[in-house]
Amino acid sequence: MTDTNLNPKAEVSEKIVEKSLRPQKLNEFIGQEKLKQQLNIFLEAAKNRNEALDHILFYGPPGLGKTTLACLMAREMGSNIKMTSGPALTRAGDLASILTGLKKGDFLFIDEIHRLNKLVEEMLYSAMEDFALDIVLGKGPSAKTVRLNLQKFTLVGATTRIGLISGPMRDRFGYVQQLDFYDDNDLKEIIERTGEVLKVKIESEAAESISKRSRGTPRIANRLLRRVRDYAQVNPLSHKATDGQAIITAEHVDKALKMLGVDKDGLSDADRKYLEIIRKQYSGGPVGVENIAAALTEDVGTITEVYEPFLMKKGLIKRTPKGRVLT
Repeated sequence: MTDTNLNPKAEVSEKIVEKSLRPQKLNEFIGQEKLKQQLNIFLEAAKNRNEALDHILFYGPPGLGKTTLACLMAREMGSNIKMTSGPALTRAGDLASILTGLKKGDFLFIDEIHRLNKLVEEMLYSAMEDFALDIVLGKGPSAKTVRLNLQKFTLVGATTRIGLISGPMRDRFGYVQQLDFYDDNDLKEIIERTGEVLKVKIESEAAESISKRSRGTPRIANRLLRRVRDYAQVNPLSHKATDGQAIITAEHVDKALKMLGVDKDGLSDADRKYLEIIRKQYSGGPVGVENIAAALTEDVGTITEVYEPFLMKKGLIKRTPKGRVLT
């Protein structure tokens, strides 16, 4: 599901709200139980040795909590965290400026790390392995290399496309872990917690209904809850809380999400159009992803990272060597 928000202020407001909904402690993070258990062990061991945590790489579809986990780990270690993204680090000097400002035990979070500039990535190798930067001063025969020692830090990388990360980069992470889609029970718990944070009253059946349409993704679950809250506020039906605030019911969920084009399986209008293109224009496939992207007027990255993981999880499409095929 994609958002087309033409209002920059509204987009910033949404990001602020999403940040406010994040848990403050690792034990408050709902879902990903196996991952949390492992992280708790690594964090405790690093604290006992009074050492920086090993570099960590998280991969998986967007919205599953990679950024949140990075922030929680830094908080658990009592450290500061600097956040940036691969596309933002366009020059080696950008990375050097950040790394030299890190203190012992600090965290550096790089989102979309698969999009790092090649020169920046190569500079990161020595920083991750030797905690040093090799800076070239001057040009030609008179050029000199100066090594700057860095404080020991922890790099947390996040990517939706681990296959685009080079082997040398991937091998420098001490822990590489995939984040899985969430089950409906975990999503329901997240929705109910979000309701408490937003001071929204929501019936259990309504929370369950939203969870089933959230594509296994907490970010989408929270976004749908906020849109249903808007609908319930304007259309309170016959249900009122004691303070006059509308209670979100399953009826609110059905009507609000029908208005938004989200069906009971979490498929959006764009998903249905994707499936229709393969069915009608290509007789069920196989068809190349470039052709689908062109028909949807979307870029290939959006197709492979946003649309297809959920459609594959639902068993609606298959990726084959010849292209995409309807099941």
